[in-house]
Amino acid sequence: MPLNNHYDVILVGAGLANGLIALRLRQQHPTLQCLLLESSPQADSNHTWSFHQGDLHAGQHRWIAPLVSARWSGYQVRFPALQRHLPGDYFSISSAHFARQLIAALGDDLRTGCAVHHLTPTSVTLADGRQLHARAVIDGRGVRYSPYVRLGYQVFVGQEWQLAKPHGLTQPLLMDATVPQQQGYRFVYTLPLSADRVLIEDTHYIDTPLLDDSETRKHIADYAQQQGWRLSLLMREERGALPITLSGDIDAFWQQQRGQPCSGLRAGLFHATTGYSLPTALRLAELIVAMLPCDASTLSQHIEAFARRHWREQRFFRLLNRMLFLAARPEQRWRVMQRFYQLDADLIARFYAGQLTLTDKARIMCGKPPVPPGAALRALLTTHTGKQP
Repeated sequence: MPLNNHYDVILVGAGLANGLIALRLRQQHPTLQCLLLESSPQADSNHTWSFHQGDLHAGQHRWIAPLVSARWSGYQVRFPALQRHLPGDYFSISSAHFARQLIAALGDDLRTGCAVHHLTPTSVTLADGRQLHARAVIDGRGVRYSPYVRLGYQVFVGQEWQLAKPHGLTQPLLMDATVPQQQGYRFVYTLPLSADRVLIEDTHYIDTPLLDDSETRKHIADYAQQQGWRLSLLMREERGALPITLSGDIDAFWQQQRGQPCSGLRAGLFHATTGYSLPTALRLAELIVAMLPCDASTLSQHIEAFARRHWREQRFFRLLNRMLFLAARPEQRWRVMQRFYQLDADLIARFYAGQLTLTDKARIMCGKPPVPPGAALRALLTTHTGKQP
């Protein structure tokens, strides 16, 4: 079916953030003319998005429930001097299941293999020269690296394996930091997808977004062997480099956007420490759907206001990130995390949800820090440009 020349809204990039916007629009405004463009041949980005029970309120859980591909009761963490089971349901959404939901809801209004050459707040020029227009264009093409934001990275390679025998896990293992640490905080993240199928991710909090894939694949094979799992069939492989924000100039960052409505990582909407992005993407989708149809300038202003509030709310997490990346020696960063996971379970849940109280923050910071005091002080005072970090 040929494309129209004009839409109420065009979403560029069929990742999590824009996909949630599109799905919510279909639910709330089914007659609105919405087009979702993806440059890849398929909408499946080969990714896994996860979140905790406390990250969303009951109404949000209800409308996102059809997207959930796996759910577990509780999760585990492991460190050299700590092994702990933590309460609270944990959920995952596979990009394959997400893509099927998008296809079913959008039909011909989801176009894959559509590379975008240029976009403005009200137009999209495709690589083949065709030009499309809309009252608003939302750019959701992933993180845009900016000179105005200082970042560390959570870099990972994950492999989903069919095992020769059941793995014996009943809960996700969110962090197994008993593995060799190397040049940063390293842990293995494991999701038991069925009795004999498992996702194993080798994850590193490091200073650059680069990993040696061949070495990381060997790490995964070695870890499986250590757990007594016999790998039978590789189902798929995913990789990513999530930004971990240390500091930045929020004013300069948004001046760089030049009034372009954007979503997800493109708008800096993710948990600064964990990299989890689904809760903020969902809240932004609700905001945008409540506003549409509207003009691009109004939409951009509201998205920017939403993102600035999120930036302010994440200030404490950026401080913690500087402690982790700038004060702790790379091979000793695990000590910071081990200390954190000894805290109260409700506090840990609020941490993931980005809802820490003043008492929580004091509890996290009190006591002797697991990093050199001088380095800790320098990290606390470090900013990107001298403005509010």
